[in-house]
Amino acid sequence: MIKELLETRIRPAVQDDGGDIEYRGFDLDTGIVKLRMQGACSGCPSSSVTLKSGIENMLMHYVPKDWQLPPP
Repeated sequence: MIKELLETRIRPAVQDDGGDIEYRGFDLDTGIVKLRMQGACSGCPSSSVTLKSGIENMLMHYVPKDWQLPPP
C-alpha cells in the first residue's frame, strides 16, 4: 500500500519538479518509511523539510494506523 501510494501520487509530483524519490523500506515495529531523495530535491534543505512533511501527511492520511503486513 505504501509503495503504491508513493508510485501513484507522490513520486509523479516530485518528478514534475525535477527530482525523484525511491522507496528503500518500511520498519513495521517503528512505522518508519525509508526513502531516498534524488536529483533536484536532494540538495535543498527547504525542499527536504517540505517533502518530508508532505509525504508524512499523505501517508498518514491514506495508510490506516492499524495496517499490518500480510502474513508470510
